[in-house]
Formats: sequence, structure tokens, C-alpha cells
Amino acid sequence: MQVTGAGDRLELAERELRSPGRGEVLVRVEACGVCHSDAFTVEGWMPGIEYPRVPGHEIAGRIEAVGEDVVPWQPGQRVGVGWFGGHCGHCDPCRRGDLISCANGQVPGIAFDGGYADHVVVPQSALASIPDDLGAVDAAPLLCAGITTFNALRDSGARPGDLVAVLGIGGLGHLGVQFARRMGFEVVAIARGTGKEEQARALGAHHYVDSTATDPAEALQGLGGAATILATVTAPDAMSAVVGGLRPRGRMVVVGASADPMQIPPFALIPGSTGVVGHASGTSKDSEDTMRFSVLHDVRPTVETYPLERAAEGYARMMSGDARFRVVLTME
Repeated sequence: MQVTGAGDRLELAERELRSPGRGEVLVRVEACGVCHSDAFTVEGWMPGIEYPRVPGHEIAGRIEAVGEDVVPWQPGQRVGVGWFGGHCGHCDPCRRGDLISCANGQVPGIAFDGGYADHVVVPQSALASIPDDLGAVDAAPLLCAGITTFNALRDSGARPGDLVAVLGIGGLGHLGVQFARRMGFEVVAIARGTGKEEQARALGAHHYVDSTATDPAEALQGLGGAATILATVTAPDAMSAVVGGLRPRGRMVVVGASADPMQIPPFALIPGSTGVVGHASGTSKDSEDTMRFSVLHDVRPTVETYPLERAAEGYARMMSGDARFRVVLTME
């Protein structure tokens, strides 16, 4: 399923299957998650994308062929590919070991054709091994939504027993609540209205805050203040409204992507030495950590599935915000 130009509708196309080159692998796709960041390709939000382009960066499948100098991957292995689609190895961040910050990093579906297809060719550095106990449909969303929330929480500085809030119970947030609970935090779910309270508590939230009925920052302070707020929404105003709920030296970790500015006065941060930071996804090895943790602690995405040929419908469902909670394309 490809896009022929910015803003064009996804269309079915047939391409000649190319062999993997040096350092590349050919993966037969079994499932591919539909992520809000796919809009960078479909809507043309990322400058410089070459069209036609196949979107998709939550890819789960099996290796079908390997190119020269590919080690140790072998045909038949179950693998996943997420937002991290390879690194250059020679820029300053790479030389410091910060591969996800590579100045020349590649993203499947943006730099090269992604997973809305029955096959994809990717650099070997993008591969993550999928555990045997994790199905392809469940693995796919963990390769972006999963790794993003898992990595942000484990790098947040919060410790078991600390109060951790998850702002937004959607595609990212419903996984963030599960990871936070399994990591031993006291979990607060924050969302608009009461419609998601029952599900948030079933996912593991100890507390639920309806941001339309109460000030979420005051509610967090009433619970002692949050060590970490994981902001998964794409609404900067909602993020700004919860910063006051941080305890001294707490941090709000932003993983919900938006081009609009947050309105946070410096004095909201200075007295408690609090902070607001962004967090990128993670490397292919971080994806493996995410999937292994998910198997060990029974974390799974809630998904709606669509066959590949209905990718346009699945994409529209995701963009509407009505999906519960991730959309996954299947190739069978």
C-alpha cells in the first residue's frame, strides 16, 4: 500500500521484489502497526520524502533472505523493525554510542519503504528479535508505541513505589499504564471524562483523574506529587496543565508528538527544580528489551486489525482517534 504524493490516498500497488544488498535483509511482513507518525508520510509532513513511498514502522515478520556481510541473522528468524531503521555509525552521537540520536538516522516508511507491504528490505542494524511467546499482531505496536513508553519510563529516574502519572489513555498511554504498573510504580491515569476510567484501572492504574472535572495538577499534588509524568497526548495545553503536579525534582517526559508549543512559565519549574524533557523511541536492542519485558510481565497492546488491502480504512480509523487502541495491518 503506497502513497504517490503528499496527501494522496493509500493505494494498492505491485512492485518487483528486490534482493537485499550488502548489510540488508529481506523480511516477509506478517503484521504492521498503524502509527500516528505514519502521517509524516501520508500527509507529507516530513520534508524531503521521496514518493511513491510505502509507510509503516511497526513491522513484525520473518527473515526471508539476507545480503552479504549480514551477521548473525538467518532466514526463518522472527524479527521486528520499529522507528529505528538504522544508523550511520560515524556522526558525533553514533560515536558516543547514542544511536537513536544519529544525525543521519533512518526511519522505515520515511527514508525507505516501510511495512504496509508483504515484504520489506531493511538494514540489519534495524532488526530486533521477537520472543517465541509473542505473536506478530501483539509485537507490532510494541516496536513503536511500546518501546517509546517503556524506554521513557525506565529512563525517567522514577523508582519502584514512586507516584507516576500517565497523561492520555490512548495508543501510547494504554501501554504506558501497563508498563508503569509492572515496573512497581504507583500509577495515576489522567484523561478527559470518565469513559476510560474502567479500562485504565483494568490496565493497572491505581488512581484515575478526570481532567475535565478537576485540576489534574492539584489532584497529583493531593497524592503527594508525581516523580514522573509520562505525557502521551498530542495536546500541548493538556501537558502544560499537569506540570504543576510534579513533586520537587520531578520530570514530565514528553512522548506525544505535536508541532504546537507548550505554555509553561519558567516560574512553574524553578521553585521545585522540576523539568520537562522529550524522549525519542529507542534502538533495535531497546525494542528487544521491550518485547522481553512484555512477555515476562504480560503486557499486551489492545488492537483492532485490518487486512493490508484495507490499509486506508485502518489509517483513517487511527487518525480519527476512535481506535481502541492501536490499529494493526495483517498480511494473510
